[in-house]
Amino acid sequence: MGIYEELVARGLIAQVTNEEEIREMVNNGKATFYIGFDCTADSLHVGHFMALCLMKRLQMAGNKPIALIGDGTTLIGDPSGRTDMRQMLTEDAIKHNAECFKRQMEKFIDFSDGKALMLYNSEWLKPLNYIEMLREVGACFSVNNMLRAECYKQRMEKGLSFLEFNYMIMQSYDFYYMFQHYGCNMQFGGNDQWSNMLGGTELIRKKLGKDAHAMTITLLLNSEGKKMGKTASGAVWLDPNKTSPFEFFQYWRNVDDADVLKCIRMLTFLPLEEIDKMSIWEGSQLNEAKEILAYELTKLVHGQEEAEKAKAASKALFAGSGDTEHMPTTELTNDDFGGGSIDVLTLLVKCGLAASKGEARRLVQQGGVSVNDEKVAAIETTFGCEQFTGDGVVIKKGKKVFHKAILV
Repeated sequence: MGIYEELVARGLIAQVTNEEEIREMVNNGKATFYIGFDCTADSLHVGHFMALCLMKRLQMAGNKPIALIGDGTTLIGDPSGRTDMRQMLTEDAIKHNAECFKRQMEKFIDFSDGKALMLYNSEWLKPLNYIEMLREVGACFSVNNMLRAECYKQRMEKGLSFLEFNYMIMQSYDFYYMFQHYGCNMQFGGNDQWSNMLGGTELIRKKLGKDAHAMTITLLLNSEGKKMGKTASGAVWLDPNKTSPFEFFQYWRNVDDADVLKCIRMLTFLPLEEIDKMSIWEGSQLNEAKEILAYELTKLVHGQEEAEKAKAASKALFAGSGDTEHMPTTELTNDDFGGGSIDVLTLLVKCGLAASKGEARRLVQQGGVSVNDEKVAAIETTFGCEQFTGDGVVIKKGKKVFHKAILV
């Protein structure tokens, strides 16, 4: 089985421009491909994780990845999948975020001896002269076609700024530039990037008369059709300072039964034959599958030692041994305790266990919250600041989510 067939079997490929040519290129190690990462935060998250794993898989098959740090396009902001305009970041913030991305990518991709490249699109986008660029590529883009693109169409009602309207042209220019200067013949990206990617292949065809290719990765959705990789407190990050290895492990340990095998197939590097044997697993075996998923992904992102620690801490929690060393922790200060106490709804929101007090109220009313093994029965329940000294308190949400809160 070639790498292309493996990607299909794992359910990773959504759309391709020319399947036969792409199959031949990647199976024979002839692809120099890129994936772009805009620097909108100081850490990559689970949404980027699939892209990094795809780059790793293709590199292992002899292809050459280009990790494109979008420090130039971040100055504009990608409207894809957005209902409003992205926050404008300063150049210093973008530079800091780019450095953070670089450190995380090096865990997945081998950049030694020219096996992969890391490029920054500000190097060619910022020196562009506006009039010269319009004359060079402007005639290659049809406004009619651009407005039909899904990424723009969903923004037309609320308003699309001219700033963001230029994003497709800039992303297309990236591909056009790297095709000429780095031999980049293929672009990969999320399925929501399809229109932007076709803009690049068309620009290359119209300007250079040559073929370039695009392939989109299946979005990671749960059985309800919602994007995976978010919790009540926000995104699941790859940076251990933003999402601890234990929290990362627990996120995957707690996926729904209906999603666990799909996640193992799409995200881990376990052999397909081994995964196929799991397809008949049910009941308690699915819990074992979740442990395998959580361990394999934590090992990929944080290393084997952290994966072992997270696994041991998770087992200890479920066994009721009270080991809280690696448990996600929120540090509270005296300012959080008005009059020397904090109510349960505020506590849940502060700890990121509920996105709002309304959600926290529903959790308590449904009997889904315990503090130090005692179920919280009333939404008016308060806790004194003295309870949070020393080892603090352990909050349990539902059956599987544990969190510690301490006073500092």
